Amino acid sequence: MAQSATLYRIVSEDHVCPYGVKSLDLLKRKGFDVSDKHLKSDDEAESFKQQHKVDSTPQTFIDGNRIGGYDDLQRYFEED
Repeated sequence: MAQSATLYRIVSEDHVCPYGVKSLDLLKRKGFDVSDKHLKSDDEAESFKQQHKVDSTPQTFIDGNRIGGYDDLQRYFEED
């Protein structure tokens, strides 16, 4: 049974966050089932950041624990 993760990333008509794409790819390569949550506007992204007390997106959660952004996710998996 695959582990699950939740990824919050900016996906809008004007912008798709490249680090969100990289995070999604890394999670899938590691065999995770990913609940891919799109933040579709600046307002949604700002609200998310305030709610979770973070400065940036994407943000990954595994087993309810916030791992962080793409660099944090790489460290979590000890990727170079």
